[in-house]
Amino acid sequence: MPAGARTRPRVTRTRSSVSRSCSMPPRRRSRSSTGPRGSTRVLVAPSPPSPLPEGEGEELLSWFRAQGWTPFPFQLEAWAAYARGQSGLIHVPTGAGKTYAAYIGPLAEVARHRQKGLQILYVTPLRAVSRDIELALNAPLSALDADITVESRTGDTSSSVRRRQRERLPEVLITTPESLSLLLCNERAHELFASLRCVIVDEWHELLGSKRGTQVELALARLRRFSPALRTWALSATLANLDEAARAAVGPHVTPAFIRAGLDRPVRVETLLPDSVDAFPWAGHLGFSMLRKVADWLDPERSTLLFTNTRSQAERWYEGLRFLHPEWEDILALHHGSIDREARERVEGGLKDGSVRLVVATSSLDLGVDFGPVERVVQVASPKGIARTLQRAGRSAHRPGATAQLLFVPTHALELVEMSAAREALAHGEVEPRAPLRQPLDVLAQHLVTCALGGGFTRDALLAEVRDTLAYQQLSEEDFDRTLVLVTEGGPTLRAYPQFRRVQRLEDRYVVADTRVARLHRLNVGTIASNASVELRYLKGARLGTVEESFVSRLRPGDTFLFAGKRLEFRLMKDLTAYVRAAKERASATPRWSGGRLPLSGSLATAVRRTFHAVRHGHFDNAELEAARPVLEAQARLSRLPSRDACLAELCQTREGHHLFLYPFEGRLVHEGLAALLALRLTRLQKATFSLAVNDYGLELLTSSPFPFEEALRPALFTRERLVEDILESVNLGELARRQFRDVARVAGLVLPGLPGARKSTRQVQASAGLLYDVFARYEPDHLLLAQARREVLEQHFEQVRLVSTLERLEGTPLECVHVPRPTPLGFPLVVERIGATVSNESLAERVERMKERWLREDSLSA
Repeated sequence: MPAGARTRPRVTRTRSSVSRSCSMPPRRRSRSSTGPRGSTRVLVAPSPPSPLPEGEGEELLSWFRAQGWTPFPFQLEAWAAYARGQSGLIHVPTGAGKTYAAYIGPLAEVARHRQKGLQILYVTPLRAVSRDIELALNAPLSALDADITVESRTGDTSSSVRRRQRERLPEVLITTPESLSLLLCNERAHELFASLRCVIVDEWHELLGSKRGTQVELALARLRRFSPALRTWALSATLANLDEAARAAVGPHVTPAFIRAGLDRPVRVETLLPDSVDAFPWAGHLGFSMLRKVADWLDPERSTLLFTNTRSQAERWYEGLRFLHPEWEDILALHHGSIDREARERVEGGLKDGSVRLVVATSSLDLGVDFGPVERVVQVASPKGIARTLQRAGRSAHRPGATAQLLFVPTHALELVEMSAAREALAHGEVEPRAPLRQPLDVLAQHLVTCALGGGFTRDALLAEVRDTLAYQQLSEEDFDRTLVLVTEGGPTLRAYPQFRRVQRLEDRYVVADTRVARLHRLNVGTIASNASVELRYLKGARLGTVEESFVSRLRPGDTFLFAGKRLEFRLMKDLTAYVRAAKERASATPRWSGGRLPLSGSLATAVRRTFHAVRHGHFDNAELEAARPVLEAQARLSRLPSRDACLAELCQTREGHHLFLYPFEGRLVHEGLAALLALRLTRLQKATFSLAVNDYGLELLTSSPFPFEEALRPALFTRERLVEDILESVNLGELARRQFRDVARVAGLVLPGLPGARKSTRQVQASAGLLYDVFARYEPDHLLLAQARREVLEQHFEQVRLVSTLERLEGTPLECVHVPRPTPLGFPLVVERIGATVSNESLAERVERMKERWLREDSLSA
């Protein structure tokens, strides 16, 4: 082969279909192409009689046909359900036309009645997609002889448009959960929303299970009171618990309609196989060794999204591709949520017009934006969940019937097993459920102030309204009244401080009379909690984006780092702004953002256990497992492969001490709680000090003194009795709850980041929240927000519900206890995880290589 010739990397291909059931069969079609967002160009036989009302409904169908489209059966079914006065959930594959399925029915009704004022509200979780949605919702208006206006209302809307919308809203409005809450703060909210006919909530799976979803539930309940005939339609492509999800959107007292499509949305999964794998796998060790193979696989003429799981990883992969192919400078781009909005919009525009063809991105491009030209998707590292895999694959070939193409790129050898398991789970449609939150009282406290601002409320009426949500259906009068006292008096502990009296009672109505309270509330509406960020600017003033304050606080003048694909040199920090200049030398660091490590989902964890069980019985059924064979055979030789019907435990002694490795395969968060719990229970049997390490596959307990692990590993060790009490004792829950309380207190409005131009630093916000935490803990230990902070720690940090089911499984499952001469391929990543957290003047890679050499030498001597 000539020098410098490019070789095509080894790729394994498998095609799987993810289909949804439907009461009407899919139509046979000769060809298809994409129209505006939510539409589908399909050449088929004439459609059945129109489910739309006469008049403008027929004009809309004529408009469809004029575009060369024919509605899918599920779209016709959705329009008919709306015409019958129903609310519900439209659950169809990505790119199939959900938007027009939900929109055309209410649009026909609006055109027929010819009323002014807001009548259709479209809620999206991402304000970045509002412009795309606005274009799609405007498109059918050309067929109607009606004065209908479509506008957006998000954080990016100009002040002049917002002022006009405070007086009168357009007939069709696109907004976000936060902007919807702001609109409900208008004292004329009842008047503005009284004409509302339909609310469409897009990407419902993205909101469900978060406080943003609860915020939307409360807003929808209020809108139903303003407009009793209101119909609600939620849209999603990746949900398992459809009934629960639908009832969260339409309200618990409404029987929802379900619209599904029998559309075949094939997903072709490919895996880029490494040339070789190491029998000592650890997270990221393949890392950049796969970079050149990915670069060889990419075709600059074919539009491709490269997804990573973290912003830091995106920065490094973008820099690596740019280094390997400087000629791609004009067509290669980087996109993540911390980059300045204008820069992100340029990338999005380039994807749409084809001038940008290769984009390294995070979840910032997971949802909503319809990039028709994108042909392929690359997933660097395991996506950690089936729904996320489907969502990202669906970004390619974004049209019905077209095959979505996804390339997996492993970053360590065991991810080959994970990817094989993900393919199997995809083939069986094992998508994770998204459970709505139950009774987050901080969100309720914020909503009470919103309602008091938005015209006021009476106690009994608002309690009934709040109970018209799935989240608060079982809310007790006592908890409602305690939350009401929190916003009116600050609660028993803060009654003496006027700043906490945000809502006043005037006769039987609760209102906000203080203009400063009103202004602060409007500026801080929302439930998104994250570490405080600082602006990143050049010394000359141009804005680059934001980074977390904790990262900048560790920098010294002269330190260099990568951000937004640029090499930057830190110069100074002033007024929560970090000033930088272009760096001449190579960057030495990449910002790290908290929350970047995704835990293994329940569905994928189950599939991984099944895959290991199959391999244990000799089934190397695909190229990924064949590629991972050296690691899997080393695991079987040193110990044994995990079984679906048992839990593997490994015991060994090294220079570091005595190790217990346990492999439940339940995800990092569950293992964190389980490791702390087991350490506590083991020390009750014999005094010991344990070092802990966890990853998605298992956990390690290390002690310097001999410990009778084998005798202790009995079913009673995994009992669910006194679980919460033992967790409270085993971890520093007080400190974790203190940190969590900062976010709870911010959402509830007790701690605010401040006003524009006078924002508080993380340290100031944490100090304020810490003072409140200490006061409540001392004088009001049963405070409702303290209790919520503790609950959130248990659920968010340890996935308590999943931890309970894991203990139940382990208690009833045989343990396979194996003595091993050294950490096995499954145990080695846990050792690396632990030593990576220790301070050393050696790099992690140097320490890992030294360990490997020692163990290989010991293996050869023992042989």
